[in-house]
Amino acid sequence: MLNNVVGLRHPRNLNKLIQNIDELDWYSARQEGLGDLYEGLMEKNANEKKSGAGQYFTPRPLIESIVELVKPRPGEVIQDPAAGTGGFLLMADRYIKERTDDLYDLSEDAQNFQRNQALCGMELVQDAHRLALMNMMLHDIAGPLQLGNTLGSAGAALPKADIIMTNPPFGTKKGGGAPTREFTYPTSNKQLAFLQHIYRGLKPGGRAAVVLPDNVLFEDNVGQKVRADLMHKCNLHTILRLPTGIFYAQGVKTNVLFFSRGTTEKDNTKEVWVYDLRTNMPSFGKRTPLTREHFKEFEVAFGDDPMGLSARTDQGEEGRFRVFDRDTIKSRGDNLDISWLQDDSTGNGEKLPEPEVIAAEIMDHLRTAIDEMEELMAILEKGGMTNGH
Repeated sequence: MLNNVVGLRHPRNLNKLIQNIDELDWYSARQEGLGDLYEGLMEKNANEKKSGAGQYFTPRPLIESIVELVKPRPGEVIQDPAAGTGGFLLMADRYIKERTDDLYDLSEDAQNFQRNQALCGMELVQDAHRLALMNMMLHDIAGPLQLGNTLGSAGAALPKADIIMTNPPFGTKKGGGAPTREFTYPTSNKQLAFLQHIYRGLKPGGRAAVVLPDNVLFEDNVGQKVRADLMHKCNLHTILRLPTGIFYAQGVKTNVLFFSRGTTEKDNTKEVWVYDLRTNMPSFGKRTPLTREHFKEFEVAFGDDPMGLSARTDQGEEGRFRVFDRDTIKSRGDNLDISWLQDDSTGNGEKLPEPEVIAAEIMDHLRTAIDEMEELMAILEKGGMTNGH
């Protein structure tokens, strides 16, 4: 790689490279699947732990399942405020093109909207942003994908959306991109800040699917307030408890929250359906790769309505899909980290998780505790109760 960079310092080599790029038939390249090849290379790179690229790459089977359930339509503004390499936007584009004969069923104005305005978003990390732009270009998408901090003033300027699908970065403010906007519930927890951006960024009747770690479901103080606000303003109709091992950080426990923005500001959530795809599932990784097939039963249980209004069946204590009314959730302090299935590995020392999984869980709890301590310190400082007062 270094030799290649050094070689480009010579004008003739740089000139040759520019000529070769200029001579590429980009239309043919798209038709011949160069975009799919590019996606495949990124996925391979993301699976290599040493590259560190996995933190910007959401598993494609998960994205495919989410898009299938959210059902984007032509004419809708689709946003990803933590775009990474562009997976959600690309899959939404593919979903629409497959149902409109590659957009040719649409009017000329509608085609222009789909290619240039429908898909938008923001990415903080410059390298990931570059990858996303190339990814979008190879799939004939020119929608605005900005480089910037969604949790800062740039994110406040993103347009209201009909659909938001995203996987915000895990971790605390130490990772960069700390919240600097004035949110209703100020917090150093980036996931809670992203969640506020998402449900406030939806148009009335808009729908969202967002990947979030477990701590967002159970964190007290600001966490509880944000969840209550979400359930007031939106119908939080479905939570999918994802299996472990599907992301770059082993042991991280995550969920997908599906919700739609109400036309009023209060009491939009009447009940929440929870699907447990975590308990007694395989430990995913290179040996057991995650596939679309693993989501099929959940997709059937979810139903065809993207707003979560399909007829559903509570599968009881032995099943994976259950419903909890709003009063039950309130009695839990709005804690949405709900599980009921018996873990078959409990009490069996031979089935204990790998050491790195246990360590990751401990770190996750420590990060949550630190976040809560920082929130408490901020409250005390604001109230003038520190330094002996």
